[in-house]
Amino acid sequence: MAFIESIKLVVAKPHPAGKPFIYGGIAVAVAGGIAFGTWLFWLGAAFTAFCLYFFRDPERVVPTRPGVIVAPADGRVVMVGPAVPPEELGLGPNPRWRVAIFLSVADVHVNRSPVEGVVTRVAYRPGKFLNASLDKASIDNERNALAMRLPDGKDIAVVQIAGLIARRILCHVKEGDRLERGERFGIIRFGSRTDLYLPEGVRPLVAEHQLMIGGESVIAEMAQQETHQPVLHTDTGF
Repeated sequence: MAFIESIKLVVAKPHPAGKPFIYGGIAVAVAGGIAFGTWLFWLGAAFTAFCLYFFRDPERVVPTRPGVIVAPADGRVVMVGPAVPPEELGLGPNPRWRVAIFLSVADVHVNRSPVEGVVTRVAYRPGKFLNASLDKASIDNERNALAMRLPDGKDIAVVQIAGLIARRILCHVKEGDRLERGERFGIIRFGSRTDLYLPEGVRPLVAEHQLMIGGESVIAEMAQQETHQPVLHTDTGF
């Protein structure tokens, strides 16, 4: 059964953003097979196979328990700690728990909503293309940030960050859109990072180096929310 599930993951239907690359690879393979020799055919075939794998968009089983906050992306947790959300989101200067997820080229790159809520802000900012696993990538790199309002009035933020290889961030939602927990909202082409800023007073349940499955892995629960804003101390891990 595990083997069958692994096969389903590899051959999952590709995200629409990958179709131009897939069709381009097929065209190169066909042209190579007809007129330019086998080397071009195999080059096109290899590129097509890579794009089919990279842009795969498997279905996910989203937790239904009330108050659950799920991972917005596949990948490995590289940072868990206090940070101020991007200023362009207008969420204030207070630090809150941030969970940073690094996506390698082998991970699924489709981004999913961590909660049920309404998009209150979408803000794109151009920038550099540093290694996305670095802490300064959250400040210096190209990014697209979303703020969402939960049904209880709390705010949460998700930031798509371009990486060393990534050169395009795609986001197909706009302000005022309502998203369900686990619903797709965008994709980042090639290596990248996704940062999640939890609502104030909510603590994460994950640790660095853990592997996340977008739309499935539970990062936090709203039931853990404190009745007051905790004081964050960066020198003690608060």
